[in-house]
Amino acid sequence: MTATKAPSTRRRGRPPKVPREDPDTRAVLIRSGLEVLTEHGFIASGIDGILKRVGVPKGSFYYYFDSKEAFGRAVMDHYAAYFAAKLDRHLGDTSRPPLARLEAFVEDAAAGMARHDYRRGCLVGNLGQEADGLPESYRGWLLETLADWERRLARCLHEACEAGELSEATDCESLATAFWIGWEGAVMRARLERSDRPLRVFIATYLRGLPR
Repeated sequence: MTATKAPSTRRRGRPPKVPREDPDTRAVLIRSGLEVLTEHGFIASGIDGILKRVGVPKGSFYYYFDSKEAFGRAVMDHYAAYFAAKLDRHLGDTSRPPLARLEAFVEDAAAGMARHDYRRGCLVGNLGQEADGLPESYRGWLLETLADWERRLARCLHEACEAGELSEATDCESLATAFWIGWEGAVMRARLERSDRPLRVFIATYLRGLPR
């Protein structure tokens, strides 16, 4: 008669949704941080709330990030890369006339805000409103990121000049700066109204004011 082997005993317990050794844990934390920071900004966002969203223990957080400031920078760098890719996708779309590319970017942004019920704004705009309470290194990052966006849009506006959509004398760099100054205000107003109306008013007014 063969003896029946007793089943091995294991401690039962609910494992974390994202274990510490999971190579995707850092990415999950950054995505969660991006969601929270685009909704609430940096100062009002607590680490505990970010961790609770994805079921990551605090010990795992500090395994990947030395501090909330370091975590914020990682989120900001992720956002910068994501947004630059979005701009390149729209502003570099040679299948459309240059100014139509800018309109396509606005349409995409409006759809994204509506998809999240206008709870999320632009991370750069959110942080800019908190500038006095942020780590000093963040200010430099914000200025560098805005300058990068301006350069990408200025290239598109130069293409509009070459295509005859704008006057050859157009100051594309100044107009690119003006766009992002106005855009951040439009995004903030869209969140306030919970409507894409401010985005559409802004782009229509901006395009009408361009030198033809």
